[in-house]
Amino acid sequence: MCAHRPSCPAAGSPAARVVTVHVVAAHPEQGWHLLCDGTIVFDDTGELRPDGRVVAPHRVPAGRLAIAA
Repeated sequence: MCAHRPSCPAAGSPAARVVTVHVVAAHPEQGWHLLCDGTIVFDDTGELRPDGRVVAPHRVPAGRLAIAA
């Protein structure tokens, strides 16, 4: 699905977490971005993969968040 070079690894592969995948369409007002590998990433850190699999949000527990002064 990638048109750029070097092309990105397949969605869900371990290398996809290391390589920065390009954003094809951004809709921050709706809370999602479409990546060039076909993955839709949501602002709550959840994902919808091109094969239909769902990746649940992986939020940091509130107790571990830094507090700004």
